[in-house]
Amino acid sequence: MEEKFYQFLEEYYYRIETLSAQSNLKYFDASISGLEEDYNEAAKLQLEMSRIYSDKELFKQLKEFKDSGEIKDVVKQRELQLIYNEFAGNQFSEELHKEIINLSIKIEKDFSTFRAEFNGNKISDNEIDKILDNSTNSAELKTVWEESKKIGKVVAEDVLKLVKLRNKGARDLGFENYHDMSLKLNEQDYASLDNLFNELNSLIEISFEQLKDEIDDYLSVKFGIPKDELMPWHYEDKFFQQGPKIYDTDIDKHFENKNISKITQDYFNGINLNIDDLIANSDLYEKDGKYQHAYCTDIDRNGDIRVLCNIKQNQRWMGTMLHEFGHAVYDKNISSKLPWQLRIYGHIFTTEAIAMLFGRLSHNPEWLKEMVGISEKDAAKIAELSFNSLRSEQLIFSRWVQVMYHFEKEMYSNPDQDLNAIWWQLVEKYQLIKKPEGRNEPDWAAKIHIALYPAYYHNYMLGELLASQLHNFITTKVLKLPKNNTESFVGKTEVGDYLKHLFFSYGALFPWNELIEKATGEELTPKYYAKQFVK
Repeated sequence: MEEKFYQFLEEYYYRIETLSAQSNLKYFDASISGLEEDYNEAAKLQLEMSRIYSDKELFKQLKEFKDSGEIKDVVKQRELQLIYNEFAGNQFSEELHKEIINLSIKIEKDFSTFRAEFNGNKISDNEIDKILDNSTNSAELKTVWEESKKIGKVVAEDVLKLVKLRNKGARDLGFENYHDMSLKLNEQDYASLDNLFNELNSLIEISFEQLKDEIDDYLSVKFGIPKDELMPWHYEDKFFQQGPKIYDTDIDKHFENKNISKITQDYFNGINLNIDDLIANSDLYEKDGKYQHAYCTDIDRNGDIRVLCNIKQNQRWMGTMLHEFGHAVYDKNISSKLPWQLRIYGHIFTTEAIAMLFGRLSHNPEWLKEMVGISEKDAAKIAELSFNSLRSEQLIFSRWVQVMYHFEKEMYSNPDQDLNAIWWQLVEKYQLIKKPEGRNEPDWAAKIHIALYPAYYHNYMLGELLASQLHNFITTKVLKLPKNNTESFVGKTEVGDYLKHLFFSYGALFPWNELIEKATGEELTPKYYAKQFVK
């Protein structure tokens, strides 16, 4: 049986490695060009890959290997488990796969090419964010906010169709729905996630309510209106996932005329996580038709790692660059000795944790002093305000993730229910944001992750929890410093060494819970996140 499995692996890798690299590369090209022909080619390659993973004869062989109990080598056991999970989630008919992929690509293109309208002009997401950040005109803000949500109406019907297609495939395979299937095949389950999110809620609920009241006081003065008249468009963010800048740190000014790409490069190089090659491979600035957000992709699991960004000289894009290259250094330093299937991060949220650990540094006064060159006086001046700003961002984001997690559970459990109403019920419960009177639009569909990255968003929060756990461990155990929420690790090569050898290098060799326990000495817990960000 082991010999048969080795033969299976040889044939599987021969087919999948090249095709996967071609698919990743074409998607990267399409997200830069925005051209329909590039997206169509990406869809064809994805469909070709899906044909492998949906092959019922291959899945039958995998079941035989798994059920036999005769694969004794622990590395091969892990390969088998992950390949089995990959195939199990794709045992849809080819026709259903084709429908799902083509519809996903269509929605992706709709998001990439959509531009809101304002004062007779098409405006980008960056321009929307700028208006929401800076305008004090409530009527103008309402118009821009409503325009930003119109993408939801464009894609909502297709998103619901996609949800039902995914659910059909999952139920055919014996799962409750696609969300349930995705969690289980990614070594998660509702019970453990609900426990983590409920514990997190109990730890931060009071602090968030106090923060929200402070935010409302600030916005009431800013807009000259009573607190009870504040509406979603007053919160300086399309979804209130980051929130208003109520602390006057004015960090953006420190990035004027700064080379954000070089700062990123210098920082990672300084902690022994060299990114010279990663920077050279990446596409970092705005272009017409280009995907407006940011992501990192490992093209071939053999060193070709790329980042897509749309850099502006501000704190937000500084944080985004640190975040995305956090993903990139993880991918780069996974052991090349591992087989292809294991040559990937331990779990999607473990790579998010690294991205978040570094992304937080754009708030850090010590990091700003060392890497951006702000003065000692300015660093001291903004120290408390910067931490409060990061704390505010974290608490606000944690509540936003609660909305996303619970909404996705509801949507996949019954996509025919009144999702518009459920969305606003969750927003009001967790974010304490008032629903605009009479509004009945698919605002949930305006969030790209709802459509294209299902059963994913909760991993951002797990990543934040792990980032705090890693920060605590690195500070107290690796660097042997007193616990310090503002330690920035600048120039500390032992930080890179620890991450490379005791976290990154393992790839997917261990399930995520084992990886975290090996790297930090304990299971994933919200307690370090609460210690870091709850007063």
